[in-house]
Amino acid sequence: MTVAASLAATALFAVAGCTSTGVDDADGRTALVTHEQEARVTVVGAATAPERAVEASRAMFASSPVAVVAPDGDQAGQAEAADEAARLGVPMLLAPAGTSTGSPSGGPSSGGPSSSGPSSGPSVLAAELDRLGVETVLAVGDVGAIDGAGVEIATTASSVDVPDAATPLDDVLAVVAGGDDVAATATARAAGAEVQALPDGVVDLQSSGEAIDALHASTTTDTVLIGSTFTAVRDPGWSVAAARSGAQLPGGGQRFFPDRRFVALYGAPGTGALGVLGEQDVAATVQRATDVAASYDAASDRPVVPMLEVIATVAAGAAGDDGDYSNELSVESIEPYVDAAAAAGQYVVIDLQPGRADFLSQAKRYESLLSRPNVGLALDPEWRLEADQVPLRQIGGVEASEVNAVSTWLADLVASKGLPPKMFVLHQFRLDMLRDRPSIDTSRPELATLIHADGQGSQPDKQATWRTLHDGAPAGVAWGWKNFYDEDTPMLSPEQTMADVSPTPDLVTYQ
Repeated sequence: MTVAASLAATALFAVAGCTSTGVDDADGRTALVTHEQEARVTVVGAATAPERAVEASRAMFASSPVAVVAPDGDQAGQAEAADEAARLGVPMLLAPAGTSTGSPSGGPSSGGPSSSGPSSGPSVLAAELDRLGVETVLAVGDVGAIDGAGVEIATTASSVDVPDAATPLDDVLAVVAGGDDVAATATARAAGAEVQALPDGVVDLQSSGEAIDALHASTTTDTVLIGSTFTAVRDPGWSVAAARSGAQLPGGGQRFFPDRRFVALYGAPGTGALGVLGEQDVAATVQRATDVAASYDAASDRPVVPMLEVIATVAAGAAGDDGDYSNELSVESIEPYVDAAAAAGQYVVIDLQPGRADFLSQAKRYESLLSRPNVGLALDPEWRLEADQVPLRQIGGVEASEVNAVSTWLADLVASKGLPPKMFVLHQFRLDMLRDRPSIDTSRPELATLIHADGQGSQPDKQATWRTLHDGAPAGVAWGWKNFYDEDTPMLSPEQTMADVSPTPDLVTYQ
């Protein structure tokens, strides 16, 4: 038997005014009933372990005739209580530090107010016992008096009858961050949920290949995230969906930086005039990207991932039929690069040179490619021109509001499709190319924003540009550096790029 319940993501408890909602069986006694999950993702993330234990109980049980209670901070007692909760199939709760004291044996509690709790109304623990309709509390350790609960207190497991089993929540995966949620975890196990503990120190699903593998392998449909760190996750639903997709970057996980460095070939398919990417066929391009990236292995302090930056819309000297001075490549002409790169474990970024068009309308042309897990997006403001400008006669620029419109659309696409995060590249070699740059929104977790300094020329000039661009940049952005085979004087070697460019770039592109 299951019942539906509306579950909030956090703060699922109340400290006053609770009435019993326990489900009675045919004899008028409380039945053991689990909650059917209405939300695909539920966060159990209150500030303290006792509060999270209550949240977990509310998320997974509609009613229970028995609950196991242990003192907060008593590790041995909690371990024993967790075993008993699993044996009985009932929720485990914690008596918070400072709970009023009294004999836990023999009969119901007095119902008086806690000496350290709220001045009126039942405690959080007592309120949850009342909501569940608990008739018997198995107290493991010194839990003090349980105020206002009106329940019998048992201190030995043998004196507690095992309730009739509830319908197991075998379609629920409980993901636990940290080791201080013994009670909430025990409740999940007692409810029949699958439990996956994150590796030590991991609080971000996207950063852990092990966690992504586990979520991807799970056949469950619903997820409960247990741990206070999960309250900082901006969009838990997307985070879980992205992890369940199973897509990972080489080396594991879905986060681009700071754990990886990317080395890319830049250009347009079918022509070497715009960069080295187009100097050979697709297979040879992917192999060349592998070889160039491998040249950084010895000098890089991070794993190096090969990448292709494919110019999808090419700024043109003629207006063209649509009058936008930009030639748009077909999706079909780019797909072979995306497919080959994916097969080789490489990332792809689609680059836009919009001419008189806007970035958002051009980005939407390639939605099908951007819906692939290994494809990101780059904006090249040098080629974003006003209505009276022409490529190569002026250097373009873009307002922060237009950049934000694109990033919002792209992040929403990622979130709606449950995709892993995407790299979002902004090319810049002059400050006026990204106007009102401090207003660029870098807050969306679905995107890893990178500013790419792609000026050419002498090394002193390039280094000066690099330093200037860093000054006042939006917080949290990654950085890219471009090496030009023909235009740099001289072009840096991989060893020089790693040693002489400071801060060391997260992305190095070759053109």
